[in-house]
Amino acid sequence: MTRFDESTITFPYTRSLGPVMGAFMTGLTEKTILGIRNGDGVLVPPMEWDPATGAELAHDFVEVGPAGTVESWTWVPDPSEQHPLDHAFAFAFIRLDGASTPLLHAVDAGSPDAMSDGMRVAPRWKGTRIGHITDLVAFVPGEEPEVDGDERTETPEDGVVMMDYLASITYRNPVPASVDRAIDASRENRLLGMRCPVCERVYSGGKGNCPIDALELGPEHEVDLPEQGTITNFTIVTPVQYPGQTATAPFVRAFVLLDGTDVIRSYQPVIELPAADVRVGLRVSAVWASPAEEIDGGAGGMGGAYGNLLGWIPDGRPAIDDPDLVNRIF
Repeated sequence: MTRFDESTITFPYTRSLGPVMGAFMTGLTEKTILGIRNGDGVLVPPMEWDPATGAELAHDFVEVGPAGTVESWTWVPDPSEQHPLDHAFAFAFIRLDGASTPLLHAVDAGSPDAMSDGMRVAPRWKGTRIGHITDLVAFVPGEEPEVDGDERTETPEDGVVMMDYLASITYRNPVPASVDRAIDASRENRLLGMRCPVCERVYSGGKGNCPIDALELGPEHEVDLPEQGTITNFTIVTPVQYPGQTATAPFVRAFVLLDGTDVIRSYQPVIELPAADVRVGLRVSAVWASPAEEIDGGAGGMGGAYGNLLGWIPDGRPAIDDPDLVNRIF
């Protein structure tokens, strides 16, 4: 059975809301839903421009609802982490009283049997509201709004003008058996490579194929690699503080050419050396974790350290002065 390696990339950012969405989000902190007048109609949520003509709309806000009528709906039996509720619910187009357009939101009705076109629903508000669409937890059947928990919301004096977001995406990559064997070897303090029987090139880790000869490589092609090498390229990373970032000082990721081979290990940590002292041509040796250290069992990302391999450290051998080293990236 194929094993999968899962990783999540997050990107936090703050956006300014502007006068239209700012007014809408400020209204939510006050348990008020605002639309914007567009000729004889009212758009909900409010928009900055007429969707038909593109003309800028005057900031003529109209309070709508809070109750409304379900125009159409679909049942969500198995919500994901991205859904607004952690149990089964309906997504519905709800035309709030006084609105000309429907609002898409969740209806917490308990079961699909309780849902129907034309049913009346009202908001369920968070007790603590911050000026975000999630302040409106969901709609519930009936005419009377509800509040989850105690009321502890204070609307900012200048209204809600900024909003924090945390975008994220999760990847699941299949891990070939050849990579797992390379990780197992690393846990034994060994660097494993694979030698192509046709071109004799040696590849690092569990590559599993020779791209030159289009040949699949198996366990019979595996060889142990030297634990010493030379830095051919490197980059100094200045860490940006984001959720989950643990590094605070600049650090190095280097390309290491293993001695006596054509093998380049990319994006390798260089440890116990100030970033400013790293040089092309520096001779380094592998550093292994002690048995007591917690080891990440992942596949090492973009060629990085995995298994017991912590990184590389200068080993005192004379540096290599070769201008062509910088061209060795594969």
